[in-house]
Amino acid sequence: MANVSVYNIDGQEVGTMELSDAVFAAPIKANLVHQAVVLHLANKRQGTQKAKTRSEVSGGGIKPWRQKGTGHARQGSTRAPQWRHGGVVFAPVPRDYSFKMNKKEKKAALLSVLSQKLADNDLIVVDSLAFEAPKTKAMVKALENLKAEKAYIVTDKVDENVILSGRNIPGVSVSFAGSISTYDVVKYNKLILTQDAVKAIEEVYA
Repeated sequence: MANVSVYNIDGQEVGTMELSDAVFAAPIKANLVHQAVVLHLANKRQGTQKAKTRSEVSGGGIKPWRQKGTGHARQGSTRAPQWRHGGVVFAPVPRDYSFKMNKKEKKAALLSVLSQKLADNDLIVVDSLAFEAPKTKAMVKALENLKAEKAYIVTDKVDENVILSGRNIPGVSVSFAGSISTYDVVKYNKLILTQDAVKAIEEVYA
């Protein structure tokens, strides 16, 4: 098991903690991480794009000129794609971009990014992260002390004061152990976990 330092919000080392190899020293499967990131982004797409084909635009019901003898190319409608106000060729239509990964693949992807963060020294464990009231300045100060101005912060459970303190800071996201995201772990430079969050993650994934 790997030993990591535990810090307080003042940036001082206050102890050490053992991390489970099953979670933080798992095989790194880049293909599954890529698939999980694409899955997250694809599932966020609304897919509401729409353009009209020549059968959907209004007008063009009459043949603009007779078939032969005018010197023009033959035309059947003024709503063909080559005309102004004509339809669009192969027009985009509303569609669903989402797809699925099975549970084993999702788990392997998450364990891969957690292990990578530890290997890259981008994982910071804090003893606790709690504020008496929502205070953005307090969160900024804590991140400065931890030298992690851009970070993904994960607590063991939903803490409104922590969420409200961090939501207005650019480059910072706050979540809880039950909703940890592979995409967000990859997206942010540093991963900050409370000790209780580490235990909660290991309890589920170890």
